[in-house]
Amino acid sequence: MKNVKPKDIKRNWHLLDAKNKILGRLASEISLILMGKNKSYYTPYLDTGDYVVVINAKEIVFSGKKERQKQYWHHSQYPGGMHVKSVSVLRNKKPEELIRHAVGGMIPKTKLGKDMMKKLFIFSNSNHPYQDKFATTEKPDEHPGGESGSKMHAKSGPPPAVAIK
Repeated sequence: MKNVKPKDIKRNWHLLDAKNKILGRLASEISLILMGKNKSYYTPYLDTGDYVVVINAKEIVFSGKKERQKQYWHHSQYPGGMHVKSVSVLRNKKPEELIRHAVGGMIPKTKLGKDMMKKLFIFSNSNHPYQDKFATTEKPDEHPGGESGSKMHAKSGPPPAVAIK
């Protein structure tokens, strides 16, 4: 495609399982999908990304000594307002925020980046309300010209949703 228009953008749903995955590597994979850099018609000024559902956020793994040493902090802008939380505290309280914080650091810090983050859904366990988005239905192979799939050896077109485990 030469000129991409918002109506030409096709959005798929991706299901990612975070169980025993390293946080940074998973976050970079998520950010590529959210920005749409995995598509042939990627455009930096348009939101060409897909929807991403991450399950089992509680079982994410950190590399090296980060599990014991890494701390997340923010300041309330009042004197003495520094708030520091370790990885273990965040994992028990809000495990979704570990992934959201890592992915948020990898996407643009603009209005477009906020729209990209709205397409990220993170769940601490394997239960999520988007089961219907990943239901795949089997279709007979069809040629774009309308012929049956007997002459075609490979399926044409992308699948409606992609599950990566």
